[in-house]
Amino acid sequence: MESKRQQKYSKLIQKELGDIFQKESKHLVGRAMVTITRVLMSPDLGLAKVYLSFLLADPQATYKLINEHKKEIRHQLAKRIGKSVRVIPEIAFFPDDSAAYAQHMDKVISSLSIPPAPPEEEDQEEED
Repeated sequence: MESKRQQKYSKLIQKELGDIFQKESKHLVGRAMVTITRVLMSPDLGLAKVYLSFLLADPQATYKLINEHKKEIRHQLAKRIGKSVRVIPEIAFFPDDSAAYAQHMDKVISSLSIPPAPPEEEDQEEED
């Protein structure tokens, strides 16, 4: 369970990284849409685990490119939040596969063949 302070930092970093990916990092992501789905902070606020989701792009290639430019992204984050935090956290990016997993589960569920329920026998007993 995260403390209030960790949650506050998580929200701040999620908002600022979202802005960075939308406005300042177009050269990294091109026309891909990068969504920060979740940010988890370490108890000492020195590490931020950032979960990314991608649309309109190859997720592996985009993830690799973002990971290679982690220092540049952290520097941009520092320019934005440097005056309001003591330490700029290290950033660890992780791909968020929850959307792909949800699509897979939806596909599995829709492919199930469920027979129709038999007529209720209770209705017939009540009529007697």
